[in-house]
Amino acid sequence: MAFDPQTPNLARMYDYMLGGKNNFGVDRDAIDQLSKHIPEAIPIARANRAFLQRAVRALTEAGVRQFLDLGSGLPTQGNVHEIAPDARVVYVDNDPVVAAHARALLEESGRVVFLHADLLRPRELLASPEVTGFLDRTEPIAVLLVSILHFVQDADDPAGMVAVLREAVPPGSYLVLTHAVPTLGDPEAEEEAKNIYRSSSVGGAVGRTEAEILGFFGDFELVEPGLVEVTEWRPDIPRLVGEDRLPPYLRAAMGRKPGNSPSRPH
Repeated sequence: MAFDPQTPNLARMYDYMLGGKNNFGVDRDAIDQLSKHIPEAIPIARANRAFLQRAVRALTEAGVRQFLDLGSGLPTQGNVHEIAPDARVVYVDNDPVVAAHARALLEESGRVVFLHADLLRPRELLASPEVTGFLDRTEPIAVLLVSILHFVQDADDPAGMVAVLREAVPPGSYLVLTHAVPTLGDPEAEEEAKNIYRSSSVGGAVGRTEAEILGFFGDFELVEPGLVEVTEWRPDIPRLVGEDRLPPYLRAAMGRKPGNSPSRPH
């Protein structure tokens, strides 16, 4: 993937939605257009990041000390290594924009590694020195696929890719993901939103049913509360009666590979 400042870039677009500064006018314009069609786009992105932080906290409390964050995006607010400062973290992304910014990140911590690689080639990724020399395959690893699989087209076999990852990690490891679902909202607005992503660096997005999302977990055991709307996965603050809800565009879940491990998330 070549660097192109004239094309909206997914990582920079997400950075803008999270309030970061590593984005260009073309990225801000794309998100501003997206928000016209899906007004809740930015709140949903921030809810997704909040879920990631809650999930990482739950895993560290359970004793997990290794994270493989795939499609990690730009170093921005609330990264995994900030939530789990004592853990080893491998960030993986195929975006040259992300790779450039990650060099500065690596200077800050000896417990963080960045790998410029394609998650569509999971066996190559897992065999890289950045992974084999940094993560201990005898100890549980948390694999994070947060808001990335819906940018993988069916033709690229996302289910097969995730199966390789599940097989590679030891018993007691975890798979954490969020994924967009098909919605019953405004079809015209949703099509406009899809067009914005088609014109970006990822070339499109695809929603999948809950059954398809659950299929990514294979024989992993879902951790409570299971597959739920992203804001409903162990919220820090209980929802107030009558409080406005975000549209149910995004699902979240965590699964555990059967076998011995540190304590489970409670």
